[in-house]
Amino acid sequence: MGNKNYLAMKTDASATEELITSDLKDLGNAAKKLANHAIKLGGLGFGTSFLQWVVSVAAIYLLILDRTNWKTNILTSLLIPYIFLSLPSLVFSLFRGEVGKWIAFVAIVVRLFFPRHFIDWLELPAALILLMVVSPSFLADTVRGNWIGLGICLVIGCYLLQEHIRASGGFRNSFTKTNGISNTVGIILLLVYPVWGLILYIL
Repeated sequence: MGNKNYLAMKTDASATEELITSDLKDLGNAAKKLANHAIKLGGLGFGTSFLQWVVSVAAIYLLILDRTNWKTNILTSLLIPYIFLSLPSLVFSLFRGEVGKWIAFVAIVVRLFFPRHFIDWLELPAALILLMVVSPSFLADTVRGNWIGLGICLVIGCYLLQEHIRASGGFRNSFTKTNGISNTVGIILLLVYPVWGLILYIL
């Protein structure tokens, strides 16, 4: 009787271990799925929107610097298509609507009839507004937010970074010259959004 009870208890213990092992595997699989969904949800929801705001502010900051005291030979007009492709949807839809049409209309009227009163550094912002207003829906709705738009943003960011480093005389100088740190950090930030978006697209 004692041997039978012992064998019965041993069998129950092995069955319990199998159940625990099975439950742990299920729990591990559920944790992996949860982490995967959390990454995608965070990236597509809060993460991507937050990065869009960050890179848009960085691009506008670099545009203002170029028109005030940066004065570089780098093709900073590339920041206009970058802002067009990375601007958060809320702001983009605002400027694509009636508000943007009125701003573009006033800018064109002032540029045509009062050219002396049209400030030079307003040309690129006016071009950005005009681009948002008149761009076809293929560019505004399909390319924006797609991997094509992310790829274009990545190419623009890489080009501006290498041109800035070359103009500064090397990577170290780009951080040590006057305004070098802010300019370099601003350009590096331009790479964050497209890289993050492409990683999410691959996942």
